Amino acid sequence: MMQNAIHLDDLSFRHDNATDHAIDHISLHITVGERVALLGPSGAGKTTLLTLLDGRLRDWRGRACVLGAQFDPHHALHLAKRADSGFIFQEFALVERSTVMRNVLNGRLGRMTGWRAFLGNHSKEDMDVAQKALADCGIADLADRRVDSLSGGQRQRVAIARCLAQEPRLILADEPVSNLDPSRAAEILMLLTSVAQARSATTVFSSHQPELARRFADRVIGMRNGRIVFDVATSDLTDDATSALYADTNQTPGARLKVVS
Repeated sequence: MMQNAIHLDDLSFRHDNATDHAIDHISLHITVGERVALLGPSGAGKTTLLTLLDGRLRDWRGRACVLGAQFDPHHALHLAKRADSGFIFQEFALVERSTVMRNVLNGRLGRMTGWRAFLGNHSKEDMDVAQKALADCGIADLADRRVDSLSGGQRQRVAIARCLAQEPRLILADEPVSNLDPSRAAEILMLLTSVAQARSATTVFSSHQPELARRFADRVIGMRNGRIVFDVATSDLTDDATSALYADTNQTPGARLKVVS
């Protein structure tokens, strides 16, 4: 019997001063090793849900168990306790004026003791893990380049390598390819899901692009107004379901915010 990597029960959250819930009575199980795509228009609750799964959200209601750890709704997890979850951001969240290697080594901070992390005193093991992550992402030759000299696709590879350097069991990605052109987007999602699968990591990524969800996820969860409106195997995802998900939102499935190379 497969274990649950994620178990949410009747979970709700509302931002300060908001009238509606960002997450509204969500219950959800995701098994170890699954690749799950979250679809839905902006404001559906996808980012809030990913933030909660990463242990960074406080003051929610319900029950959340991630990678066997029971979350406290009133306290965010300390960085060291979040080390088993890696997060990939839409806007990369890299140190632009630093080198690729230094950015990837930042992924080791949650695995380091306090004084070593503070001083940036990386061990040989840290270096070996970072170098393997760079190689697996096809950017070993960029290790000494500054991030601000890279293209958008290269930067997202650096962000994935930094995540891999964490050695996570759960990889969370918030719109990781929405800023990339279609060919680059498919390339990056293929990389992300393949390296996660090679490490037996569970993957949850959000997207506005049903066609990419069909290609790179095992399961698709549709969200709208903080609720789950469908949860289906990728093979069962229909065009009618995705059209209804985005109906009357002034958004269309497959929309991207901007495109960079």
